[in-house]
Amino acid sequence: MSDSFKAYVLREDDNRKVTGAFEQVATADLPEGDVTVRVAYTTVNYKDGMVMNGIGRLVRSYPHVPGVDFSGTVEASTHAGLAPGDPVVLTGWRVGETRWGGYGELARVPGEFLVRLPDGLTLARAMALGTAGFTAGLAVDTLEAAGMRPDGGEVLVTGASGGVGSVAVALLAAKGYTVVASTGRAETHDYLKDLGAAAIVDRAELAEPPKRPLASERFQAAVDNVGGSTLANLLTQIAYGGAAAAVGLTGGNEVTTTVLPFLLRGVSLLGIDSVMCPKDRRERVWQTIASTLPMDKLDAVSHTHRFDELPDLGRAILKGEVRGRAVVSFEAPRSRGASG
Repeated sequence: MSDSFKAYVLREDDNRKVTGAFEQVATADLPEGDVTVRVAYTTVNYKDGMVMNGIGRLVRSYPHVPGVDFSGTVEASTHAGLAPGDPVVLTGWRVGETRWGGYGELARVPGEFLVRLPDGLTLARAMALGTAGFTAGLAVDTLEAAGMRPDGGEVLVTGASGGVGSVAVALLAAKGYTVVASTGRAETHDYLKDLGAAAIVDRAELAEPPKRPLASERFQAAVDNVGGSTLANLLTQIAYGGAAAAVGLTGGNEVTTTVLPFLLRGVSLLGIDSVMCPKDRRERVWQTIASTLPMDKLDAVSHTHRFDELPDLGRAILKGEVRGRAVVSFEAPRSRGASG
């Protein structure tokens, strides 16, 4: 193992301003952990954009290497279940927040944080999924456990052109569901239909607070990336016995609603936490995604960038300018898909 590695390092000055730069970091400075991974790919999630730009005070200790997920090959291990050469993927566990993450050529974590790469996935495609793809898979798994079925009616996906939404649309369509995608970006309509969306709903139709406590029943279930008024609105349209999975909060973290959808229609509101999800369930969800999601659909939602593009991507994702999944490669030049 080399004595140093390249990483994107955040530092905080005396005025609490956070800045980032590419640096050579001593391997000895890696955090404690029983597995060291040679990182091949990472991604840029909305949370990464916040961390890189010092928003939300998600990081408490500097210097810091961000990056909430990565895929790569085990370089060294004292963990009983992993050996050098094993391909692995990591999402969650507050990596990239409370401990150093994937924005470096090397990462060191507890072996329990890692999932062995499922059959059918490459390291690049694992990061085309990343936290967003795993969260989408977890939402679908949770809704199916609550009774969602392919023949049960339409399933709504809000924030459909983002990372979680894109994978959710493609995964639901691959499972045979009739998917309605909600987006405010007209230029993504063809993209969403190519992923499998049967219909498009303009974001504005759901963005206003609901006018009535109950609207006509339309959707058997929903994957909601928005929160706020959008979540309150869609809850009034969930059919009897249906459910909504709350995944994100791009539209706000406050929801003003009534209890009538829950009391009169038996609607369930299900919270999705991909960060601390137990390892056994992680492994099962990853296997389901790998065996179900068409790889051409996954490639369609991803685009690969060079490591040195990280700062620009971190700013762009906060402005809503990143469509689908931004995969960052430590080796490859920029390309369109993530099939390698």
